[in-house]
Amino acid sequence: MDDKNIKFILAYDGTHYHGWQRQRNEITIQGVIEERLQVMTGEPVNLVSSGRTDAGVHALNQVCNFMTRSTIPLKSIQKGLNSLLPDDIFVKEAEYVPAEFHSRYNAKSKIYEYRILNREAPDVFRRSFQWHIRPALDIKEMGVCVSQLKGTHDFSSFKSTGSGTTDPVRSVLLAEINGFESGVVRIVIEADGFLRHMVRNIVGTVVEAGLGKINQERFKEIIDLRNRQLAGVKAPPQGLFLVKVRY
Repeated sequence: MDDKNIKFILAYDGTHYHGWQRQRNEITIQGVIEERLQVMTGEPVNLVSSGRTDAGVHALNQVCNFMTRSTIPLKSIQKGLNSLLPDDIFVKEAEYVPAEFHSRYNAKSKIYEYRILNREAPDVFRRSFQWHIRPALDIKEMGVCVSQLKGTHDFSSFKSTGSGTTDPVRSVLLAEINGFESGVVRIVIEADGFLRHMVRNIVGTVVEAGLGKINQERFKEIIDLRNRQLAGVKAPPQGLFLVKVRY
């Protein structure tokens, strides 16, 4: 019986999970899905994702894949899995892909969006999906800072300790601030790869510019000096979304 490679596109609310990666004694996205798949297929499952998301981080279109010998039809796997999964995880798409497809290694770029609620009053219904900042932010100054991220740079200033990668150089293809509807600021970054906590560290530093603590020139210096101690605090996880993975 031949192995089949199945690719999923997932949406999930990461609020109640200890991130993507399977961990002993912790509830994770990977762990929950693998457990349900094993119940369905009767075989061990190793789910490979495009990348890990941290505790509290969400995904609109996370990509993952796994090998299986199950004879269950594809649509039945998708429908059956969704019936077994909790309401905060959903399989949006399922398809067979070539055996050599790998969700992480074949990814060309990923798009993340960070959402900030910038107004006096909090939104009690969306508090798990935004960083609430009361003081008025200088959106223009923040936009200039964000635009300086574009291109190929050493992003050591925005790399948290514990990162598994030794090469801090990444190419940012898109970096912009979108909209200000109902006080929501959206920072969008697309890159060929991301370092540990890179987006959250960038956002924390951009917010310092928005609060007048640094200016655009200092932000550029922080990039160039490649020193994490010079950058801002790490933004909280709940405002971060994995929007799309390009292949």
